[in-house]
Amino acid sequence: MAGRQLTFAIGDIHGCLDQLRVLLREIETYAPAGRVIFLGDLIDRGPDSRGVVELVMGGPSKPGWTWLTLKGNHEEMLWGASSGESDVDWWLMNGGQETLVSYNGVVPGRHLKWIKELPTILVERHRIFVHAGVDETLPLEQQGDEIFLWIRRPEDYSGEYFGRHLCHGHTPSMANPRTIGNRTNVDSGAVFSGVLSCAVFDDDQPGGPIDFLMTTQIQAAS
Repeated sequence: MAGRQLTFAIGDIHGCLDQLRVLLREIETYAPAGRVIFLGDLIDRGPDSRGVVELVMGGPSKPGWTWLTLKGNHEEMLWGASSGESDVDWWLMNGGQETLVSYNGVVPGRHLKWIKELPTILVERHRIFVHAGVDETLPLEQQGDEIFLWIRRPEDYSGEYFGRHLCHGHTPSMANPRTIGNRTNVDSGAVFSGVLSCAVFDDDQPGGPIDFLMTTQIQAAS
């Protein structure tokens, strides 16, 4: 791995703290340094959303690592519910109830501020990292969070993506992680399957991932 700058893009965590801890250990075993990108949906549905948020907010514990977190639609729902911009019941029915339980009923203001300020997309020379996806038929500057956080495409769909490779989560499948053409989906449905996944990219090498890492099956939420 010497000389290569690696990025590890982690799919939807949904409160699965045990899986996240295992996967981060696997990542740190895989390479002595690198970058971790969390592709959003840290919270909701799973047993310990608070623990996941606190771990990710705390940042890497080892030198040579950087972490970047993108916002998912579930973070957007939490912020909307807390700010009054969207319906509280909508969030609660989509896994927010489990999140509130993990917080003993109240999400701290510093967590809400952190969630509100998360970016929704990262566009680089070779790749686009985003929670749900992009619409390659529209210029990126004409797109916003409604697309970046919510879009879904058929499982066999790919696109040009402005000459870049697209890496996202949001659409769970036990067949993930996998690459279809210019698109990689790393949402392996950890809260349902017990398996959390990430894609490994060489920052200097265009195209799809050079590897995938997955936790072995851990007891998922019922």
